[in-house]
Amino acid sequence: MLFDALTLAAVVDELRAALIGGRVQRVRLTGPLGVALEVFAHGRRCHLLLSAHPQFARVQLTATRPSRGVEGETRLLLLLRKYVLGGRIVTIEQPDLERVVILSIVKGPQSRNMEGAPPDGDDTDDWEPLDSPEPLHSELVVETMERRANIVLVGDDNIILDSIRHVTPTMSRRPVAPHEPYELPPRQDKRDPRRATPEGLRALAAGQPGADLARALVGAYRGLSPLAAREAVFRATGAADTALGPDLPWTALALALRGLWELPWQPCLAHSGEGPLAYAPYRLTHLPNVAPQPSISAALDAFYAAREGLASHQQRRAALAAALGESRARLERQRDQLTHELKQVAELDRLRWEGEMILGFMHTLAPGQTALEVEGRRIALDPARTPLENAQERFRAYDKARGARAQVPERLRETEARLAGLDELLALLALAEGYEAIEQIGREAEEAGYLRPPPGRRPKMRRQPPLRVVSEDGLAIFVGRSAGQNAQVTFTIGAADDLWLHARGRPGAHVLVKSGGADVPERTLVQAAGLAAWFSAARGDAAVEVDVARRRLVRRVPGGPPGLVSYRAERTLRVAPRGPDEKHSGA
Repeated sequence: MLFDALTLAAVVDELRAALIGGRVQRVRLTGPLGVALEVFAHGRRCHLLLSAHPQFARVQLTATRPSRGVEGETRLLLLLRKYVLGGRIVTIEQPDLERVVILSIVKGPQSRNMEGAPPDGDDTDDWEPLDSPEPLHSELVVETMERRANIVLVGDDNIILDSIRHVTPTMSRRPVAPHEPYELPPRQDKRDPRRATPEGLRALAAGQPGADLARALVGAYRGLSPLAAREAVFRATGAADTALGPDLPWTALALALRGLWELPWQPCLAHSGEGPLAYAPYRLTHLPNVAPQPSISAALDAFYAAREGLASHQQRRAALAAALGESRARLERQRDQLTHELKQVAELDRLRWEGEMILGFMHTLAPGQTALEVEGRRIALDPARTPLENAQERFRAYDKARGARAQVPERLRETEARLAGLDELLALLALAEGYEAIEQIGREAEEAGYLRPPPGRRPKMRRQPPLRVVSEDGLAIFVGRSAGQNAQVTFTIGAADDLWLHARGRPGAHVLVKSGGADVPERTLVQAAGLAAWFSAARGDAAVEVDVARRRLVRRVPGGPPGLVSYRAERTLRVAPRGPDEKHSGA
């Protein structure tokens, strides 16, 4: 839990300075659990983001205008337009040490000559420049308690108008639903950390000696997150993982706890090698790589942009993989049906022979006979049919199979090629990094006919170019990370005498070494092979076989999807997968 009561206190101070007296010019839903307000205050536009996401719940100002995430008009959106849009924010309150913020909004008689600016861009239907007939009072309450997070619109009679999540009496003893009275979340029976004393802290050691001190503080004091508790422990003892004991510096610990709330706020952001690690409105001293931030909202923007971006990437990847998996299952069923038809084609000669034999021996057949023996071979007969009907049934099946003879093998080859192309897409999807790369694979899947495009006009997407790496010997290496990029690498960038590489028997990237026909140093060849292994379904293997061929030996598969090729390999290397940023050693 990072967005704690202490962080919210810093946010509330920032919101009061920026938004009090401001006019709400736009309201939109950024997603099923998010609301954004555009507020014109003190001569400038501010964007306020409210989130009830179970992992990313928070309230903050954001530097970028939030985009619409829900199409259509929900009941909550209509009520927000009625009670909030065009209103003024008069107070912003945080119940003491709670992760709740309350925005009080008054919407009364207003006109164009009052402070406010018309919105720019689209969504002009979200703005009310005209007079409101009578004052409306409401409160927009944001509860940021992870899985219990919510955004609640409350009328001036303290009755809930609507909420972004409905909580029924069967779900909780504190229902949150329209027409119910609003109640604040129950207050925790804990101490106030702003009034921590050495004596009160010393009492913790008596009850749980040897326990983790930071965890004990979280259990005993209200509004204290594990991050804040570890920071206080580190400031007092020099170690964030100090255990409870009788001889701790209790006075220093009490001062450290109280000091977390001291003004002015010192917002900061801690980084790790994989991105933002933590944020706080106070100076973090127990974590490495900490950088000060201009505001707590700036810290929140940086932190959640990375976290939400990763989450949305994974969700989009999973949804796309599931849709492609369904397409693959359909192609497999189609292949199985064609294989069955192909077996019937193989029986073509037998059907004609059986029909001819039944006609030739028809005078020997008795009514109701079930079989005919000819040349040691048994021909099954339908006793309910005449001998002529049995023969005609064979000839009809023969004619049908003869018509399919020329079509089925070709259709089967096309289906198998599409399956191979789909496997290539799935492998590249699993390796794709970033939303644009994932989305490009999705668009290419639609263009190839694996997926049906969504209805409506879609915004144009800038296609990403293939990855370009300069080898340790100064040669350019190109890596395709989608089917379209694979085709571009091989048939647009590649010249006849360049070297082409691909993981042997595994779906993945086309890799090209621009050699111009010159000899390629073994070190560069191993580096390119390592990249081919890295950008393939074999990335997790210790060693991967990679085929190397001259580009002129690579051919498109006729009728196959983009990027699907056949080739004659001149050489096979066995290398370890190596990413673009990893060092490569010679063979």
